[in-house]
Amino acid sequence: MLAAVAGDFTIADYREFEENVLYELRFHGQPVNLLFDLTDMLGYTLDVVWEELKFSRAHHADFGRIAVVTTDQWTTWATWVARLFVDSDVQIFDNAAEAERWLLEPIALPG
Repeated sequence: MLAAVAGDFTIADYREFEENVLYELRFHGQPVNLLFDLTDMLGYTLDVVWEELKFSRAHHADFGRIAVVTTDQWTTWATWVARLFVDSDVQIFDNAAEAERWLLEPIALPG
């Protein structure tokens, strides 16, 4: 699932993202791999941060891999903090092509 943000990331944008994730979970019944392309994001509001924390905690086991594309240092830092709230493999990339390749790689099972 791809989520790209251009301009300011608003609470309305985040709610639309939530609806799309819930749809994927309901109709596919498996963890969602997510590609968040934030390269064109200008900023976000505190209500988005709060909603993201609540949603991540409520759905901590509903994501497979999460790839975040950004070159912004603050967004990178916030992503690493957000990793604490999900049971997912979260990686940061500086380009979408690498992120997409990583999401499509088979996951090696232990053992």
